[in-house]
Formats: sequence, C-alpha cells, structure tokens
Amino acid sequence: MKIILASKSPRRKELLIQAGYDIEIFHKEVDETYPNEIPLEKVAEYLAIKKANECAEVITSDKILLTADSIVLHKNKIYGKPTDFNDAYRILTELSGHTHKVITGVCLKTLNKEISFSGVSEVKFGLLAPNEIEHYINTCEPYDKAGSYGVQEWIGLCKIEYIKGTYTNIMGLPMNLVYENLLRFK
Repeated sequence: MKIILASKSPRRKELLIQAGYDIEIFHKEVDETYPNEIPLEKVAEYLAIKKANECAEVITSDKILLTADSIVLHKNKIYGKPTDFNDAYRILTELSGHTHKVITGVCLKTLNKEISFSGVSEVKFGLLAPNEIEHYINTCEPYDKAGSYGVQEWIGLCKIEYIKGTYTNIMGLPMNLVYENLLRFK
C-alpha cells in the first residue's frame, strides 16, 4: 500500500524514502491546540490523531495515511517550534546542560483501521555557550523544529552527550515503530 504522508517535514519524507516506502505528500493546515487535561506525554499522539482525522479525506482503499507530531518535553513544559530568534535562543538556553525527552506521536489510518503510538527518546545536551546558540540559530534556522533544534545539524553533531532511544524519533519519526505498526495492516 502507498503511504500518504500528511506532513511538510522534509525529514519525515526523507526517512520514509530511505526506508524504501512509496509515499505521496499531502499537506493541510491543522490547528495544533490540545486540551489542558491531556497528560503532556500524550500531546504528540493526540495531535497526530487530530491531524489524521482532519486529513482523512485523502484515504483510499489502497493507501495508508501517516501523520505525526513531535514535541520536546523538559521540566513538565512542552517546547514546540520557536516563533523567532529570541524564542529559539530562550528554548536552547533552557535545554542547555540538561536531559529532555523528544516524543513523536504517529497515527496510521486507512478506511477501516487506525493505529496510534508514540516514540520517546531522551537527549542530553552539553552546556551551550551563548555564542554557540547564536551560531546555531543563525546558520541552521531551526524555526520548523520542536525544541529549536535538529539532531542531524550542528547542535546534534557537536553538543549532544548521549541519546537513549532512537535517532529517527528525534528527527521526527520513530521508524522502528512505524515499520512494526505498518506490518499490522497486511
């Protein structure tokens, strides 16, 4: 079955293509608000399901819709995409020297079946000096990334001390879980 990726993330597209999947891209703006009573660890999965329900119109009998959402969770606070340079700087300053979680919620949906799940990875940043944060923001422009960083960019290459969990989850799609759950559709 062909996968319809309802995301404008180039990283999710790249991961699916590298894994050998036949994909089609669909994008629709979806409101990413969530009820306050949802446990923070469940927000990404809630948003993935919400996106799947909003994009369900593109599903046909030979296609699986895949939606995803990633959040960074640190000290009971969700860090989404930064709004501007100052917001990115603030977020990276708060993550500096600490361990945070990257949670990616995924929803797979066909005409008659829906599966949702979350990948969780822990990431330990080394201390980030102010000039390192400025350099990273200015050269990598992390405005489309939860937590203001991409693991595949300078900050991931030079300032991550360790990862517990999968690298692809931090990139935006827990491919091991995607693969395992896609098998359930056969």
